[in-house]
Amino acid sequence: MIVVDAHEDIAYNALCYGRDYRRAAWETRRLEANNEVTKQRGQATVGLPDSLLGRVGLVFATLFVAPYDGTDDKPWSKLTYHTPREAYDLATRQLDYYNRLADEDERVRLVKTAADLDAVLATWNDGAGVADHRQGLVLLMENADPILEPTQFEEWYERGVRIVGPAWEATRYCGGTGYPGPLTPLGFELLDVMAGLNAILDLSHMAEIAFLQAVDHYEGVIIASHSNPRHFRNSDRHLSDAMIKRLAERDGVMGIVLFNAFLSDTYKKGDRKTDVPLAVVIEAVDYVCQLTGSAAHVGIGSDFDGGFGAEHIPDGLDTTSDLWLIGERLRARGYAEADIAAILGGNMLRKLRQGLPGG
Repeated sequence: MIVVDAHEDIAYNALCYGRDYRRAAWETRRLEANNEVTKQRGQATVGLPDSLLGRVGLVFATLFVAPYDGTDDKPWSKLTYHTPREAYDLATRQLDYYNRLADEDERVRLVKTAADLDAVLATWNDGAGVADHRQGLVLLMENADPILEPTQFEEWYERGVRIVGPAWEATRYCGGTGYPGPLTPLGFELLDVMAGLNAILDLSHMAEIAFLQAVDHYEGVIIASHSNPRHFRNSDRHLSDAMIKRLAERDGVMGIVLFNAFLSDTYKKGDRKTDVPLAVVIEAVDYVCQLTGSAAHVGIGSDFDGGFGAEHIPDGLDTTSDLWLIGERLRARGYAEADIAAILGGNMLRKLRQGLPGG
């Protein structure tokens, strides 16, 4: 049993803030003590040593860029773009970071094929020593504007991108968070190109109408890597009951985001961490299971260090090493072992296997 975290902005944090993924989170916190990074980003929660300790065997690692909005004080302001070419260049820098990381650290392997995935999972088999464990990184493009035109996705796929989320805010491809709107003609073209390559479509951040259009149009594998039920946080950033049901009808999986402001309608930065206990995460997982009638459509998409720090994640969690605790809480809730394994990682693994080439 391993944990699959379906959303971490590893390269973004490295390039924006010098957060070396190979360091433990406590070491990053020590180096950032009382500096501007901690004030802006919060205390680090992500580090490879923490993840390996917590049996996080697979991460969907993002290529994330944001459109420039005229301000320079947002957490993501160092990786903003004005044009698709600028978006392409910024995403390429992040892709290069992941390639260097995998080349320089034997604990990391980029997962581009089913053979890569099998090689990573073999290091977690019973009998493997702690030092043998490896983590697989699956490249996920969050915001499709780095794709210069739909057919150019073929280049990104050749370079290892296996998952694409067309939206963040609005993009050339569809409406997104805070910007309602449908798939554009380019968006439909992109989905057709992706389907031809059997890439995985990430519906997170897509505006509701675009989400529903994509579920109806896209014949390939779908997930929502990091989205919560609107029942807990009523905003267009998250999924209505109708959206969750449509996702489940297509055998999709959604990853619960472990950010207090995405688990509560009242929480805001500055509130106490204890205002959102870990029990709320279990409630969110259980809500999806009850709504869809099974444990097959929910997983974890922590989004750790994605604009918030340890101060603003549920009480009882501190770093990625603690994601394993979700399984313990589900067990105490009466969940069967097979369902716990599915929620912690098996559901996302199922979708990944459906989307990866054989290799």
